[in-house]
Amino acid sequence: MGLANSTDTDRSLLRRLARPVLAFVGLVVAGVVGFVTLGGVGVVNALFWLLDPTSIELHFQSHDGPATLVKSYAIVVLTGLVIAGLWTGETALSAAFGGRIQEELTRMQIAQRIEDLEDHVVVCGYGTFGQTVADQIGDTDTPVVVLEHETDQYERALDDGHLALEADASREDALTDAGVKRADTVIGAIDDTNANIQIAVLASQLAPTVRLIVRAGDQQDETVARRVGADEVIIPEVVSGKQVCERL
Repeated sequence: MGLANSTDTDRSLLRRLARPVLAFVGLVVAGVVGFVTLGGVGVVNALFWLLDPTSIELHFQSHDGPATLVKSYAIVVLTGLVIAGLWTGETALSAAFGGRIQEELTRMQIAQRIEDLEDHVVVCGYGTFGQTVADQIGDTDTPVVVLEHETDQYERALDDGHLALEADASREDALTDAGVKRADTVIGAIDDTNANIQIAVLASQLAPTVRLIVRAGDQQDETVARRVGADEVIIPEVVSGKQVCERL
């Protein structure tokens, strides 16, 4: 996935650079042709005039010809080359860093919004289970902060309108950034019981009064989760089985 994204970015950059680069090359060709035609010099000398316009003055000190016309033409061509060069540079910088700058601004805005939250819910993991939980909570107008270390799922959380941080929820700094000390509830929603238990242990240390809900794989895992302080343990298979039976 990373290689594909990199390739797409490179192609986009090349497409955006094509017009300014072609404009620059076209001006170089026009300059050379114009100098050859107006000044009666060879291609090498014409190229040199583009690199060092002062050589035009030196040339006409010892040669006859339309010096004023050539100088005027040189001013037009050189002005165009400067503009095309600036256009190329601006396009390259924008294509190379514009997306990263926008991403960083988005992260800063999200961090600031999280700083202002209280009594929110931190959902750790944005797989199918975490997404369902976050969406359901979001429908109640309760603020939700998603912690997800997988880039695709993190971006999906953002697209779904949630405040999200691309981070490993089992790390202290990630939970701190998510405002765990001001949160009402932390939900370990990862499809990995051990990771959810680790999150519960760390969250209880950082915020002893926070409510802990842990997703577990089976009833044995439920026992372990409750021992480390989980207030509620969800076993998706058990819940879905009960829902099926209720509909019979």
